[in-house]
Amino acid sequence: MSQTIAMSKTIAMSKRFRLTAVVLAAVLCGAAAPPGTPAARLEAIEAQYPPWQNGRNNNATDRGLVFTVPPADNMADFHGSLNDPALVLYASGNYYFALAAMVRAFGEAYPAYRGRVFYETLPPGLLLKQMDSGGTVTSGNLTFTVKPDVLMAEQQASEALVRDGRLSAPVISFATNDLTIMVPAGNPAHIGGLTDLARPDLAVIMPNPAFEGVARQIRASLVKAGGEPLAQTVYDAKVAAGTTVLTRIHHRQTPLFLMQGLGQAGVTWRSEAIFQEQQGNPIAHVDIPAEQNTRAVYSAAIVPGAAHVDAAKAWLEFLRSDVAFAAMAPFGFGRVAQ
Repeated sequence: MSQTIAMSKTIAMSKRFRLTAVVLAAVLCGAAAPPGTPAARLEAIEAQYPPWQNGRNNNATDRGLVFTVPPADNMADFHGSLNDPALVLYASGNYYFALAAMVRAFGEAYPAYRGRVFYETLPPGLLLKQMDSGGTVTSGNLTFTVKPDVLMAEQQASEALVRDGRLSAPVISFATNDLTIMVPAGNPAHIGGLTDLARPDLAVIMPNPAFEGVARQIRASLVKAGGEPLAQTVYDAKVAAGTTVLTRIHHRQTPLFLMQGLGQAGVTWRSEAIFQEQQGNPIAHVDIPAEQNTRAVYSAAIVPGAAHVDAAKAWLEFLRSDVAFAAMAPFGFGRVAQ
């Protein structure tokens, strides 16, 4: 009897392993499952997870085995190869979707660095924590150390870091961005402006103020639109009530959570909404008037003790070029006057 039970368990496990292998093979080979099947539903769920660029944010020339299975094996914020990089960038995630084209253009302008740029797109607060840890970071079961040559952050933050000795002057500013309200396609909750975010029936997705600099700018815009009571309702009372969902990584999760039905609106950068719309995802946005908006100025500076100073200087020079801005312009970024 015990042998029969054991054999039954073995057969069942074997079937599960075969099913897992079939699903994994389908994912890796790109085979589409028949519509309406469980496998098709799984593919639809996985398709919601970043990186939406499907590997295009990786500039490495030799990728070896490509193993990306969202959401289980999917490192969306680490790009390129760690094998002898010629330039390491810590870049705030506000323009992760534009960096791939920027890095490619940089490689064309400076062939010595082609395919040798490694960059991260975590929120600036987390990037600073990684810097404090000597460049060591753990994601899942993987721990590695990569120290930055350049930190890319909002201008005021960069200038403060220079004063603290954590960055070296000069601070190079290169682009601007404005806030918007991201909503599911069709705006089913009929969001008209920032004051609607206080509605008790409305679930909203907001950047986490613990490590996302954009939360400060969003709070400033909430105050402009409805005073401190509006900011406290959205970022304090509704968080306590569970109707404001704070992101776990950064605001690239906002469209994901909206598509999963976890919220009906969320404040992000306008460029991110434009990117999602261009990707064909069921996302739209509601403009915030200029008098209520808060503009960000993106900048970069070299990290003291950078291992690749020449490459870092070349990157700073490149950021203010026409070619670099051409990679950002399609997403609605503004250009900083030279």
